Order: sequence, then structure tokens, then C-alpha cells
Amino acid sequence: MDLNAVRMFVGAVHAGSLSAAAARLNLPLPTISRRIRQLELHLKVQLLERSPKGITLTDAGARLYEHASRGLEALAEGAEAVRSDQARLKGRLRLSIPPSMEPWWELLAAFQQQFPDIRLSVFSTERRVDLIQDGIDVALRVGAIVDESMVASRVASYRHVLVASPSLLTRLGAPRTADGLHRYPCAVWSPGSGAQSSWKLGEFAFAPDAVLSTNDYLHLRSWALRGEAVTELPPFLARDALARGELVRVLPSLKLPEVSINLLYPSHRHPSSLVRAYLTYCRERAEHYVQRGNCTDKARRRGLARS
Repeated sequence: MDLNAVRMFVGAVHAGSLSAAAARLNLPLPTISRRIRQLELHLKVQLLERSPKGITLTDAGARLYEHASRGLEALAEGAEAVRSDQARLKGRLRLSIPPSMEPWWELLAAFQQQFPDIRLSVFSTERRVDLIQDGIDVALRVGAIVDESMVASRVASYRHVLVASPSLLTRLGAPRTADGLHRYPCAVWSPGSGAQSSWKLGEFAFAPDAVLSTNDYLHLRSWALRGEAVTELPPFLARDALARGELVRVLPSLKLPEVSINLLYPSHRHPSSLVRAYLTYCRERAEHYVQRGNCTDKARRRGLARS
């Protein structure tokens, strides 16, 4: 059934004539008349008796009007409720973020303080989720994005740092070159079993013979803190240990590549007000939360002094 035709039918009954309905709805009179006749043909019943004095309802028209007018009122109330909820930014936002993304935990807490009527459902995983199938509104991904079905919004960037415990460097000495890392036990992040990982240190690509491969950065940090390996960590996971001197930077002049943080949502889906608010909030503040986790030169110097 054509909902617009039903609206015109109800409008005509309210106005008392087709011409009055055309003026009230700001539509041409022939359009109103044609659409209502098409509705009658679709239902295979006459709805209106037309006369020079106006229109009157047939029995079938009266029954349709009774139900349709209630339905249109309920529809209008529902639309207004949705608009009101969106205006208040009230509802549930379903997000996906990688594990151990500590700056995002702080960002989400601040976001919810600003928008207390938004409820967050956070799915933490390393795998690339299917946003449609898994019912995710926005996913956070680190690194290059190759997915034409998604809109990617870059919100921040950072560089990983190479770290080790002072005890390990005291025992083996501090490496002077990237090639010198071959003498050290190394632990690497890997997306899966058997996957080979390498470190791009400045212009030098180093492929560690890893004693440990894992997709858990907290596991890597634990090994580094115990003095069992040199490893690569996101700066926000190394920050406190560097500040306390429990870890020190290794080959700090050789920078690891910059990685970007992107927020993804389906390209075919019009973002809701909740999604737009989240994207805007992250664009404005994500860099602050990520960068304050970066390892400062001051913290690094304290760590080296204690070692």
C-alpha cells in the first residue's frame, strides 16, 4: 500500500474536499485525485463519494480512515520520539576496539561523562570484525585500511617504541646498531601463529628470531619487565614503566614507523546522530589521549640514568 496515498486520503477527509486538501498539503489537485484513485484501485473498493459540494466516506472508506488516521498519528509520534532521542543523544552505541588500547578507555569514559544518556557496548578483539554482521556502529583500527565498503576517519597517530629492562641491557650491553639486536632475545607482536614479524628501525629492516610471538602487547610488556626480551610496545603501554626506570628505550634514534588510528563505519549507512557525535568527539580529542601516552625524552633520560 502506498503510504503517501494514504496520507493524501486522510488529509482529504480532514479537509472536507480534494481541493482543500490540495491547498493544505501544497500539492496539485490532479495529483491528490489521481493518487486516491490509485489507492482505491489497489484496494479494489471505493473510498470516497465525490460531489460538487465535497466528499463523503463510503463504509469501506470510513473503516480505512479510522485505522489509517490512528496509524499515521502513531507513526508521527514515533518519528518525533526518534528525533527527540537523537536531539538528546540518547541510545546505545556499539563499538569495537583492539585489546589493551588504554587511551581509548579514558577517552570513552570522558565521552560518556559528556553524553550521559549514551550507553556504550564495547567489543574488544584483534580480529577484523564484520561491522554489519556483528552489529557494530564504529570500529577502531590501527594501521592501513583497505576496505572500500567502509568510511575511514583518521583521528590520531603514534609510533611504537623498542624497549628492554635495565637488567637485560646490563647483562648483555646496550646495542649500538639495529643489526646488533641479533645478540638479544626478542619478543614480537604477531597477528597469528607462524606469521613473520619484522621491525622497521629507521631505514633498517630487522627480522628478529623471536623467542616469543604473541598478539597480546601486555604479554610482551611482561616479558620485557622481567628482563627476558627486547620488544616493541605502543608508547602508552611503555610510558609508566619508562618513567619508573623499569624499562629503557633501545636504539631511540632509530624511529619505528608511524601508525594511524582510524574509525570505520559502513559507507552505505547514514551515520546516526550518536555516531556523528562520537566521530566528532574522537577527531577533536583522540590525539590528546594518545599523545599523552607517548614516551617523553625526559622519562627516557630518567630511565637511562637509573640503569
